Amino acid sequence: MSERIRVLVVDDSALMRKLIPAILARDSSIEVVGTAMDGAFALKKIEELKPDVVTLDLEMPRMDGIETLRLIMRRAPLPVILFSTHSKEGGYATLKALALGAVDFLAKPKDAAAGHLDNIADQLIAKIKVAKRAAGRKLPPAVIKETAAPKKGTRSALPPRRVLAIGISTGGPNALEFVLSQIPADFNSTILVVQHMPEGFTEMFAKRLDECCALEVHEARSGDLLLAGRVLICPGNRHMMVRHMLRGNMVVLSDGPPVNGHRPSADVLFHSVAQEFGLTAVGILMTGMGDDGAEGLGAVKAAGGMTIAQSEDTCVVSGMPRAAILKGYASKIVPLDGLGAYLISNYGAERGATDNVEKNEKIEKHDKNEKIEKTSVSSHRL
Repeated sequence: MSERIRVLVVDDSALMRKLIPAILARDSSIEVVGTAMDGAFALKKIEELKPDVVTLDLEMPRMDGIETLRLIMRRAPLPVILFSTHSKEGGYATLKALALGAVDFLAKPKDAAAGHLDNIADQLIAKIKVAKRAAGRKLPPAVIKETAAPKKGTRSALPPRRVLAIGISTGGPNALEFVLSQIPADFNSTILVVQHMPEGFTEMFAKRLDECCALEVHEARSGDLLLAGRVLICPGNRHMMVRHMLRGNMVVLSDGPPVNGHRPSADVLFHSVAQEFGLTAVGILMTGMGDDGAEGLGAVKAAGGMTIAQSEDTCVVSGMPRAAILKGYASKIVPLDGLGAYLISNYGAERGATDNVEKNEKIEKHDKNEKIEKTSVSSHRL
């Protein structure tokens, strides 16, 4: 029998220090080895108990979660799951904590103070298991800007050379910051992102990305045009699709049912991009738990588009890209530290020569396949 996952629960609420261990006790593979009422006690307990994973509240007296996380990562890094309130202030703190090295987060239900944690028990247990598997994985360097970002110049509203669709989940905030911060303002493609994140967090996440990169980033709204140099983040609890319309190609949001257990779902975006853009579609699957996006990436490949997966060894959690790679849907596997340069080189240049080369390669490949099929048919008739 494998060893149980040793968890330390850090929360200033006495009620939460009872309820969280109680819901985790439902899974026999998890053992809560201790609790702490604030960061100072947590640091002592970590040294004493050597937990595998820490669940961390952000709003605590004496030493809050942010400072606690800084010291954990500085002294002896270990997987941390943020488990805090879902408010605007709490959301900004959560995004900052993810940048500092937390593996994942889960918002406390609004009625948590009344003892209602049953609805999120399975999610917390799953995240703790993923965090344990992610132990030792190196996160990309955080892109933290304490000063105001320089004002971005206004650029002409031009149609994109390519439509790049990204599906990403656990480990995504840091990975996206890392990649997007490398891409220049004159990038000639548009980027659409499905990041598994709850409603309310995606707007703050988009603002954070906008502050740390040269591209225009905002939370998507139905009717937003697909423009060169624009990054659109799918809102939490919505699906994002694309449509050819008279006034230009645009985003359409939907309240359809969850797909693969997710809303937003990368599969929904990828299938839509494959259908609407075919040869000019690019699907990219990055770090994340589960298999959302794998079949959609296959649809992009079948439509003649380009498909890319982040290399498993550079993912915090490799489930999503791995699922696509195993199915043969990823045409290119790129490590995280090379992804920005790859996108700039292949989809950021001016239209013209590069497009013609790619077009000729597609035609040659099509002709070759057609010739093989004809030869096969002729041989069969003989």
